[in-house]
Amino acid sequence: MIHVPVLQEEVKSFLTTECPAVFVDATLGAGGHAELLLEACPKMKLIGIDRDGEIMSLTEKRLAKYGERVLTVRDNYRNLDAALGAAGAEKVDGFLFDLGVSSLELDSPERGFSFKYDSPLDMRMDRTQKLTAEDIVNTADETELADAIFKYGEERFSRRIAKNICSARAVKRISTTAELVDIINRSVPPAYRHGRIHPATRTFQALRIVVNDELNGLREALAKAEGSLNQGGKLAVISFHSLEDRIVKRFFVEKAKCETPSLKILTKKPVIAGDAERESNPRSRSAKLRVAEKL
Repeated sequence: MIHVPVLQEEVKSFLTTECPAVFVDATLGAGGHAELLLEACPKMKLIGIDRDGEIMSLTEKRLAKYGERVLTVRDNYRNLDAALGAAGAEKVDGFLFDLGVSSLELDSPERGFSFKYDSPLDMRMDRTQKLTAEDIVNTADETELADAIFKYGEERFSRRIAKNICSARAVKRISTTAELVDIINRSVPPAYRHGRIHPATRTFQALRIVVNDELNGLREALAKAEGSLNQGGKLAVISFHSLEDRIVKRFFVEKAKCETPSLKILTKKPVIAGDAERESNPRSRSAKLRVAEKL
């Protein structure tokens, strides 16, 4: 499946009215947003950062036509300062964070992100790291599992799911997504199994967040991005669930409302996709864009 970046017109509207000289796509992914910005700003140089080396290899080929205008760095965006140092950039004119999982990751069965496939329980965005979803499911104690599924997945049946995971792994190690989905289905009421979203959605989200330490990484990355912006530079973040959006909103408010403000919030409310995009690209339905400007 081709990854279609969300909120393309909105991103372009906020970030290219005054074209930045040096821009950072901190979640390069398949390069959709990067290409959009490079086309809109012919003189702009772009630094693309991503922790997923497999996708980055494909994206580098896609962006090769822009030559020296594009520099890629394989790293986790929480290491933004080191990544910018590697790119030879101390200060830049803008950042974009698209916090969603790439369709290329979701639709690769061997990556274990999706409950649609019977695949290994992996969920690592960077497959050089050791910790996997299988490790967490089979080693975390029941309370830790329940708390994580509730906190990061906002799953109301987290206690039942955690209890049944621990019972199942006492008999046999849980190693595939299908095994986990079966446990989840047995842990929730029949009506819940036929609801608006798949009953495994929230648990899989929680495990992915824990495996990749996404929320702590986001907090670190936002602080480093704000500190690396030139005056007038833009910081744009697209989130896909309430936990991420809450972190971004609080960070923006803290920096805009403190005694010596360093950011001006440009989006009083998060920008969401219009009806046409929501219809053509279902992934956009949960997307929220927030943008701030460095003072």
